Amino acid sequence: MSTAPDKVSEIAERVAKSLGLEVVEVELKGSGKGRFLRVFIDKPEGVSHEDCANVSRELSTILDVEDAVPGAAYTLEVSSPGLDRKLLKPADWTRFQGSLVKLSTFDAINNNRHFEGRLTKFEGDKVTIDLTETHSKKKQKQQGTGEVVIDFKNIEKANLVPEI
Repeated sequence: MSTAPDKVSEIAERVAKSLGLEVVEVELKGSGKGRFLRVFIDKPEGVSHEDCANVSRELSTILDVEDAVPGAAYTLEVSSPGLDRKLLKPADWTRFQGSLVKLSTFDAINNNRHFEGRLTKFEGDKVTIDLTETHSKKKQKQQGTGEVVIDFKNIEKANLVPEI
């Protein structure tokens, strides 16, 4: 039997795919009247307001018909993941090779759990980061230079670093 978040994710994936979009993340947070269902969508050329509105309209209808979010009322938010989007799935790591990333690991590597640098490779279950390229000289001094190879399963949290 699937849980409410699983069912919501499955429905969101179905709706997004029908519109040529991908679901980056689904969050169901809060309680009572303060519940939020947040769905982050993306596509290679970026997400428009129209994309968000279309997903919101279709998803809202299906969620209501299928009573996929039991309990009290909730607010549905559909948006892009933003410039500092999370990297969650292996496909994200492949897609954003060459981008600046910031990540935290569960276990320390060279006495450090926090890294920022250029994602140079994602292969198998290994992520390679070039530490010499960061936005912060202070960060570079803290983490050292060169490359670090990190097991994908050791990554606690990761985001893109906007390059504007």
